[in-house]
Amino acid sequence: MSFKILLVDDDFESLQSTGRILRFSGYEVEEVSSGAEALLALESGRPDMILTDVRMPGMSGFEFIEAYQKLGISVPFMVMTAYGDVKDAVWAMKMGAVDFLLKPFKRQTLLDLIEDLKNRIGVRASGELTYNPGLIGSSRIMMALKVLIDQVARSEASVLILGESGSGKEQVARAIHAGSARASGPFIAVNCAAIPENLIESELFGFEKGAFSGASQAKTGLIEAANGGTLLLDEIGDMPLQLQPKLLRVLEEQTIRRLGATTEKKVQVRVLAATHRDLSKWAREGRFRQDLYYRLDVMTLSVPSLRERREDIPVLAHHFLDLYSKAHGKRIQGVEPEAERALMQHDWPGNVRELSNVIERAVVLGASTRIALSDLPRHLTDPAHLTLSGEGITIPLGMSLKEIEDLMIKKALEASSGDKAQAARLLGVNERTIYRRIKTKEE
Repeated sequence: MSFKILLVDDDFESLQSTGRILRFSGYEVEEVSSGAEALLALESGRPDMILTDVRMPGMSGFEFIEAYQKLGISVPFMVMTAYGDVKDAVWAMKMGAVDFLLKPFKRQTLLDLIEDLKNRIGVRASGELTYNPGLIGSSRIMMALKVLIDQVARSEASVLILGESGSGKEQVARAIHAGSARASGPFIAVNCAAIPENLIESELFGFEKGAFSGASQAKTGLIEAANGGTLLLDEIGDMPLQLQPKLLRVLEEQTIRRLGATTEKKVQVRVLAATHRDLSKWAREGRFRQDLYYRLDVMTLSVPSLRERREDIPVLAHHFLDLYSKAHGKRIQGVEPEAERALMQHDWPGNVRELSNVIERAVVLGASTRIALSDLPRHLTDPAHLTLSGEGITIPLGMSLKEIEDLMIKKALEASSGDKAQAARLLGVNERTIYRRIKTKEE
């Protein structure tokens, strides 16, 4: 597979010489001499990376980067400059640059940096690019998180990812995997809250034929399936206490034993864990094993809630707008000012997942080329509908207790835009209860 580089430089000689170096080394190169031209180039096709000068007349390199990031375009980039200004280097890294080159640079230095980037984003033999940019957004808090993700990805340490439901914990985990030496291996995410307690051990560890009634053939567990790659244990706080010692052994010994087996198997798995719960408090209270908590808490990343980075809402909204417009065959190209104000003012208890659901709903219902206020759900436009209360929920006489519970769950899911964890918190029940009732209803 060819690796395409968008090269942006107003210095003609530098543009030509750098382009020749890259082409001679086997890269596909598109050369442009300004930030404005670069934006037009991105409209016609996405490169695998961008190499841009910083100080250019008209639109500077930094202004170009800010512009394409606001459009929701996620392409890794390096910056280069003939001015050795430390502020430029710091600003570049805060914006998410993978590296900073000072002109004149050596040919091999440039090629080594690009090769390092390719290794980190993982170009698979099939030609599929595995780069995961983490979370979309250029707010200060997100830039700081992206720097931490890049640092953590290079290690083999266990990582505990904290954050509210829907904030993007799995995306952070995928970014860590994509930036690691394990990027070519499998990435397997397991939601511990969604698997019934009586099945989670067999799902994680697998089983041998005849291990229990109904085990007609052996099955590989998810830990074993992640061998050579990364395993994300999402909502780790909901893992049953009796299973936690077995997970601790996996972390310490890198071995597993299938149900019904008499021998152990070696595995090479990096374990990432995520939760919206206060796991340190749970460990102190005995609701989570302290030894497992300390083993998982080697490195901790905190994913900010959407209300903590409101400046990223327009970028995310336009990203989802583009995504769902294509998915549903619509030609919706923007958001009306009143609708954008409503998006900015909402507290987003369901975070990025809730925003994604809201934008998809608006795309499906939208009858114009722009999202209008009337296309948004009522709880965004009417503050009275932000919480669940007895008001607004009609319970007909004669309904059974089960039917009332089903109605409350339905209303909670509507209020949280389908976020089961948020719906559980609104109702004051365990998240597993929501999953169980939905599954029962589907059956």
